[in-house]
Amino acid sequence: MKIAIGNDHTALEMKAAIKAHLEEKGYEVLDLGTNSTDSCDYPVYGEKVGRAVVDGEADLGIAICGTGVGISALMDHTTDIAMASRPIKFSEKMKIKGAGEEVDEVIVAYDALAVVVHPSNPVKQLTRQQLEDIFRGKINNWKQVGGDDRKIVVYSRETSSGTYEFFKESVLKNKNYMASSLSMPATGAIIQSVSQTKGAIGYVGLAYVSPRVKTLSVSYDGSHYATPTVENATNKTYPIVRPLYYYYNVKNKEQVSPLIQ
Repeated sequence: MKIAIGNDHTALEMKAAIKAHLEEKGYEVLDLGTNSTDSCDYPVYGEKVGRAVVDGEADLGIAICGTGVGISALMDHTTDIAMASRPIKFSEKMKIKGAGEEVDEVIVAYDALAVVVHPSNPVKQLTRQQLEDIFRGKINNWKQVGGDDRKIVVYSRETSSGTYEFFKESVLKNKNYMASSLSMPATGAIIQSVSQTKGAIGYVGLAYVSPRVKTLSVSYDGSHYATPTVENATNKTYPIVRPLYYYYNVKNKEQVSPLIQ
C-alpha cells in the first residue's frame, strides 16, 4: 500500500516521525512536502495529497494540520478522518447537522500538556490561578511568583490549534489570553523559543518535552502539585490532561473502521 503524506512548514519533524513509522510497518510513502521551512499553508499541500489519491498515485493520504483545519476538511468532505486535540465545537456540530450529516467521536489516547520555562528559571511550581494570571497578563514578572526579577514572555499556540483551545478551557477557564502573547505555529517552535528566552513560558504536549526546557509542577487546588509525567497523566494526579480524538462521518464508518480499530 502506498500512502501520500503532506505537511506545512511547521510540521517537518512530525512528518519525518510519521513517515519513518509507516515505512517501518512496510508501507510505501509518497512524500509530497513541504520539506522547507518556507511558509506553506494547508490548501497547497492538502490539494497535493488529495490529488495523489484521486489520480491513483497513492491508496491513502495523510495531511498534517491543526485541529481546526482538520475538522473543516471533514466538513468539506476533503478528508475521511480528522484527528483532533480538542472536542468538536458546538458550532462545528451544528454546521454538520445543518448539512444533514452526522460525525462520530472516538477517543484514541490521552495527553498531558506540560508548562515549560527556560532551564535557568528557578521557579519549580505554579498553581492554576497563577498560570491564568500569567497567560492573561495580570502577572508579568517572575518575581511575583518567587522567581528572578525578569519580565515574563508568554508563548502560546495559534488560535486554530486544539492545544490552544484546551489550554484556554482548562487553565484560563475560557478567559482570553493576553493580547501581547506570542503566537507560535507549532509545538516545536514553542520549545525552540522557550529554550532561547530566559523569561519565557509556554505549553507543549508531553511527548515534546526535552532537556532544552524545564517543566513545572502544577496544582489546581493550591496544595497538591504534580509534575507532567506519563505516570502522573495516567493516574490523573497531574491536572492538565486531555483526550485526543478521531472524528469521521458516520456514513463512512465501514470505510474508516479498519484504521480506527
